[in-house]
Amino acid sequence: MWKIFLAFVAFAALGLFIMKKSGADIDMGGEKHGADAVHAAPAPAASAPAIPAPAASK
Repeated sequence: MWKIFLAFVAFAALGLFIMKKSGADIDMGGEKHGADAVHAAPAPAASAPAIPAPAASK
């Protein structure tokens, strides 16, 4: 039984270590609500100017 617990702790520690080293944005605080919640601003729509197509020659 203690081996299973030890393996779980080792695996969890290894997983956290890898995620921290990879630069992942890890927040172990749980769900955020209200003012604590961070929402990314929506990306502005990129509108390219309309360029008329050249007239087809026959």
